[in-house]
Amino acid sequence: MVRIGAHVDQDDPAAHAEEVGAEVVQFFLGDPQGYDKPVLPAKPVQGVDIYIHAPYLINVATTNNRIRIPSRKLLEQHLKAAAGLGAKALIVHGGHVNKSDDPQKGFDNWRKVFERMECPIPVLIENTAGGGNAMARKLERIARLWDALDGFDVGFCLDTCHAHAGGEELVDLVDRVKAITGRIDLVHCNDSRDEFDSGADRHANLGQGRIDSELILAVCRAADTPIVVETPAAGQADDIAFLRKNL
Repeated sequence: MVRIGAHVDQDDPAAHAEEVGAEVVQFFLGDPQGYDKPVLPAKPVQGVDIYIHAPYLINVATTNNRIRIPSRKLLEQHLKAAAGLGAKALIVHGGHVNKSDDPQKGFDNWRKVFERMECPIPVLIENTAGGGNAMARKLERIARLWDALDGFDVGFCLDTCHAHAGGEELVDLVDRVKAITGRIDLVHCNDSRDEFDSGADRHANLGQGRIDSELILAVCRAADTPIVVETPAAGQADDIAFLRKNL
C-alpha cells in the first residue's frame, strides 16, 4: 500500500498527522509567502514520513534578478533545513517568466540552479495551475524543462487540481508525465473548486469539487507513489479514509 498523508500546519506536524490518520506529512518551514529563513518545528516530527514544501513565492525561472537571486538562496536554505529534518524531499513550484520573455530563459535559469546547488535530498518540481508563461503548467513546457535539466537527478510532484485547472486531462496523465520525466515521486491529491483549464489554484476536498473522483483515484493508482492531500483541513481525515478504502 502506498503511504497517504496530508499537508498540515507546522506548529506540531506529528499531532496533526495523528488527528487525520496520516502516515505522511507535508508542511512549510515558515511563511509560505515570505522570504524569511526556514524555521524548524518546535516539536519533534516522529513516526511519519516528512515532505517539506518550499515557499510559494520562490521563482528561480524568472529573468528578474531581484526575484531570482533571493529565490535561489531561499530554495537552498529550505533544502538544507529539510535534509536536516530527515525529509524525503523538498517540493517547489516550477515558476514562470514574464509574458514577453522567451520561456527558454526560464528553463536555462532552472538548469543553473542545479549546476550551482548541492542536493542532499531530492528536489521535486511541481506542476502548476496557472500562468500563461509558466514553466510547468502544460506538459509541453514540462518536457522542455526536463530537456534543460538533462543529467540532473530531479524529481516530479504531480498535483491533480493543478493539472485539471491547468488544462491537462487526468485520463492517462501519469503515463504522459512519466514519458517526459521518467518518474513521479509524490502525488498531491486534490479536487478542484474550479472548472477545467480555469488556471485557478483552489483546492477542494475529494468529491466536493469539479473533478471526477474516479479520475483522481486512477491517477493515484497509476502513480503508485506516496500521496499527500492538500485539501481543506476539516475534511482531510475523510479524504485520507476515502483514499485508503478505494485504493
